[in-house]
Order: sequence, then C-alpha cells, then structure tokens
Amino acid sequence: MSSLDPTIADRLKRDPDGLVPAVVQQHDTGEVLMLGYMDDEALARTLATGRATYWSRSRQEYWVKGETSGHRQHVKEVRLDCDGDTILLKVDQEGPACHTGDHTCFDAGLIS
Repeated sequence: MSSLDPTIADRLKRDPDGLVPAVVQQHDTGEVLMLGYMDDEALARTLATGRATYWSRSRQEYWVKGETSGHRQHVKEVRLDCDGDTILLKVDQEGPACHTGDHTCFDAGLIS
C-alpha cells in the first residue's frame, strides 16, 4: 500500500464514496481518452509507479490500466484542478484507451 502525500490529500474534494474523477488525456495531442475514478490509494500508486491506477466502481478493486489488455497508460503529468475535485492525467497511451477497443471512450458517443 502506498500513502498519499498529506499536502496533496488535503487538497482533494472527494465524492461520498471517497472518489475523485480523473480525466485522462494523451500528453502530446491533448486528445481526451477516458474518465476514471481514483481514491487516495489509487492516486498514490499512480504517482509512485508512473502507471495509471484507478478504483473500479463495478468490481470494487484497484486496476492498473493495461495490466491485462496491454493497453497501458504511462503517466507523464498529474494535475489537480483549481477546486480540487478533478484530476487530470496526461499519459502516453499504448493501444486503445477504451475497453470496447475504440481509440478513446468518446469515439462512439457523438450526440450533436
């Protein structure tokens, strides 16, 4: 288990489940790839390893992006928004980011 730096933890505004949304963006193009959720432990693991780690709300467990699929996210930068309620991960994405096999989780979602 990793421990999140208290100065970072103090800035986070979590939802009732202790989670903060994490917007994931390709570091060199700015393309938005996906949205995940992190708690303090997931963020600490991400910062310690440089591999994007999330809390799976459906499976109720931590998962490292690409651990089983090979579609890894190598973290280049982590930012916290001005309100402390959203994390921005800038990553180098290997392969598709979406579990459906689409390049991003927003490829099939055009509504306007």
